[in-house]
Amino acid sequence: MKSMKMAMAGMLVALTAVGAVIKIPAIIGSVALEAFPALLAAVLLGGTGGAIVASIGHLISAMVGGMPLGPLHFLIAGEMALLSFVFGFLYLRGKRWQAGVLFVFGNAFAAPMPFIFLMGKAFYMAIVPSLFIGSILNIVIAYTLIPKLSRLIEPLTKAEAEQ
Repeated sequence: MKSMKMAMAGMLVALTAVGAVIKIPAIIGSVALEAFPALLAAVLLGGTGGAIVASIGHLISAMVGGMPLGPLHFLIAGEMALLSFVFGFLYLRGKRWQAGVLFVFGNAFAAPMPFIFLMGKAFYMAIVPSLFIGSILNIVIAYTLIPKLSRLIEPLTKAEAEQ
């Protein structure tokens, strides 16, 4: 079971690298589609797996974008980890709609709030529209893939549990 989960986590981290190069036009070039693999991981591997994939995925995306915010990307990686963990927690408890709404609003409006104090209100106002669009796209992709991947993975986990 552990080897399958580790392999899946590795594949999802690799998928974040693919999503990292698909950028949403923004003032700051780090808004990308790297979050949906973390949301998949949060459901398929649990909240901790989602948090790990989210933090690594954001750092990959930041590196691809040239690290425009420097070390502040570690703060964002932590926020992404928390959002993915909470998403998985709610989704796996049947609160799927709430999980999606919390992720979108948390990622688009709450997560960038520390930057009001660090970089000013203008930065916050400039980044929110792109984050909102990116969050919606990531959620739509995740909600499209989760049911399909869950059906594929379920027989594998049962077979491995029997061994």
